[in-house]
Amino acid sequence: MLRQPSPEFEAQVVAQLAAMRRYARALTGDAAWADDLVQDAAERALSRWTSFRPQSNLRAWLLTILRHLYIDQLRGRREIAVDDEAAPWRTLEAPHGDVDGLVLRDLQRALYALPAAQREVLLLVCVEELSYNEASAVLGVPAGTVMSRLSRAREHLRALLDTGPVQDPGRESAQRAARLRVVGTLR
Repeated sequence: MLRQPSPEFEAQVVAQLAAMRRYARALTGDAAWADDLVQDAAERALSRWTSFRPQSNLRAWLLTILRHLYIDQLRGRREIAVDDEAAPWRTLEAPHGDVDGLVLRDLQRALYALPAAQREVLLLVCVEELSYNEASAVLGVPAGTVMSRLSRAREHLRALLDTGPVQDPGRESAQRAARLRVVGTLR
């Protein structure tokens, strides 16, 4: 006979749903996919509740499950949706006349311009407020790697917000070359 999780454990999982949805939404960029991912992660956590160690961090455990499901779904789709040029967040419009909406849109675009590894660390540490050790457990990398990725992510995000997205270097040099004009030759 399978034992059911305690009502207290279920309540603790339910209390983490908002954090799970926020993280899933940031990973996928799609509300429906994020909701499905959260539901799948919650179901898996409740069905495998015996593998949770009570002295550990429940939120980190749930976010690890969610991340693994997300990676499995990406593999199943054979796509990297978060780095896709046609992704929905690349064309989102800010509310008309709303400066905060424009800032939020710029931040969202800059966030999704980050490499996936940097974006994940930034979301876990800065948004979900996990410690370096907790984030390292979620991502399966050493804490030093988390700190390094976070530093690079913050620097990259700052640069993106200051200057806008970096263009393709080949295209940028071609544009510069097209602007140059030969005015004479030296002998």
